[in-house]
Amino acid sequence: MGSQKKRPVSLTAQDREELVRVTTTGVRGASMIMRARVLLALDSSVGEVDTKEAIAVRLGVSGETLRLVAKRFAETGGDVHATIARKKRDLPPVPSPVTGEVEARLIAMACSQPPQGYARWSLRLLEKHVALVEDIPDLDHSTIGRILKKRNCVLT
Repeated sequence: MGSQKKRPVSLTAQDREELVRVTTTGVRGASMIMRARVLLALDSSVGEVDTKEAIAVRLGVSGETLRLVAKRFAETGGDVHATIARKKRDLPPVPSPVTGEVEARLIAMACSQPPQGYARWSLRLLEKHVALVEDIPDLDHSTIGRILKKRNCVLT
């Protein structure tokens, strides 16, 4: 079997006990339990391991799942908890265009005098004026409202 030769999974007795506890007791996510069962099935420290196809059929997962769990076990250096747990995301997928400087400029604009012909600022009017300023990214009126609400700034 290719992946077992390339990335053998060998667990200590303590790791096996912990994985058995994860699969049998407590409330955990289905994917965590599934990865723990895969690690237990791929463990070569207790004897001969079945073929990849047999393990996949017995556990009800794909061969790709077996490969990915074995790969993650090797990448984490044999850390069982890091292998079965969800990965934490490093950063949000899209950074927010609203920084502290943008908030400060927006609040300063909202606190200033409204343009000629208007009695007060509205969210839509602020949206139009933010689009005219080059240093501030274009913001939607709902985003502007959220920023002002967060800073307890009331348009009057």
